[in-house]
Amino acid sequence: MALTQSLEQRLQQKLSPQQIQGIKLLELPNIVLEARIKQEIESNPVLEELSSEEPDDNTPSTIEDYIRNEEVANSYKVRSNNFSKENESFTPTIAQSISLADFLEEQLTYTELNDRERVIADYVIGSLDDDGYLRRDINSVIDDLAFSQFMDVTVAEVEQVIRTIQQLDPAGICARSLDECLLIQLRQIKKQSRSVGVAIKVLSHYYDEFTKKHYEKIMSRMGIDEAELRDAIEVIVSLNPKPASGYAEERANAAPVVTPDFLLDYNDGEFDLSLTSGRVPELKISKSYLKMAEQGDKDAAEFVRSKIESAKWFIAAVKQRQQTLLRTMRAILQFQHDYFEEGDERLLKPMILRDISDISGFDVSTISRVVNSKYIQTHFGIFPLKYFFSERILTESGDEVSTREIKRIVSECVADENPAEPLTDEALMEVLTEQGFKIARRTVAKYREMLGIPVSRLRRKM
Repeated sequence: MALTQSLEQRLQQKLSPQQIQGIKLLELPNIVLEARIKQEIESNPVLEELSSEEPDDNTPSTIEDYIRNEEVANSYKVRSNNFSKENESFTPTIAQSISLADFLEEQLTYTELNDRERVIADYVIGSLDDDGYLRRDINSVIDDLAFSQFMDVTVAEVEQVIRTIQQLDPAGICARSLDECLLIQLRQIKKQSRSVGVAIKVLSHYYDEFTKKHYEKIMSRMGIDEAELRDAIEVIVSLNPKPASGYAEERANAAPVVTPDFLLDYNDGEFDLSLTSGRVPELKISKSYLKMAEQGDKDAAEFVRSKIESAKWFIAAVKQRQQTLLRTMRAILQFQHDYFEEGDERLLKPMILRDISDISGFDVSTISRVVNSKYIQTHFGIFPLKYFFSERILTESGDEVSTREIKRIVSECVADENPAEPLTDEALMEVLTEQGFKIARRTVAKYREMLGIPVSRLRRKM
């Protein structure tokens, strides 16, 4: 096969590294941006935090001058004065708590387990999940003990240790399923009343029927009336399905503290929108490195100039991010003006990314990056920017209504329904149709699921 050469001209669009950097900064919320700026300061010596104080002309230029000048050493700042008015002083509190594992280990010291059983117990406790359940198969526990502790244990030994742990506090710990967890708690109730006994029998023999709310079948097979079953259900729902809740491990899964990116004040009919960038340091280029770029040797000056150029791009990207965020938020404020005045959810208009793109002049992808993981603090609460976006649906009269209004109606209907005869999706569809919303049953089901509302059969109560 002969080799050939050809000349081809092609037009291709590529993003520069600086543009990519700007896009990445745009996606970051303020709390992450602060860490990103500090990382850039550490990696680029040319960048410095801009102090609120004027620089001292007598600042030492060498290490010897620094050592001799005692006043300069004492005036070194240990904190930055770059906090905005929205930051209030607070005294941090230190919470001291015992972990679930430590709590169980402490109780084991009062049991009669021998050394061998204690090793098994320690391993079982370490295998509990965040809810306090033992989700692992016993054979897997046996295999792990054989490999890690070189112990040859039997199923009966592990079962005996599990039963011992299940007698500890909190009640229901070390269960392998929800029904076992609830039964452990019921059997530990000191006052074994009639309703507790019925509850134990329901969970022991009719758990599947109970979860599917086939109450008539349960009453028929157990020979009890509705009042007895209702009392038993009240006992069951009072139990804790997550016995490990409230201990130190739960803190890792706690909701993170929300730091708003925007601050919106409303006074005398006027909005005041600003970025809550109090903890984000302002940047400048070091004067000493500027001099070095002009007066240093060729290799050093070339290195410094490249760092200065990188610093300029980073500072420009941070400023561009601030302008883009404010311009986008002003567009949202303009579109949802009535809502931000009153704070009434019913005043929220249907709004998509394209609407804000048309107002701000930015691309839809830019709006999406701005909205992602950003929050705004208003005079009626803190909200994610995504909260203000919703799809639109047409009424029979041709008006556009936010899908949020559909969800509100569904939620109110379910809240006011008869617990003994909950509304089906068809019934909810009829309610919406009567109010002028032309909507299919499957769409009603979609909104119901988005609201976290179970199907009518599972909402039924005695």
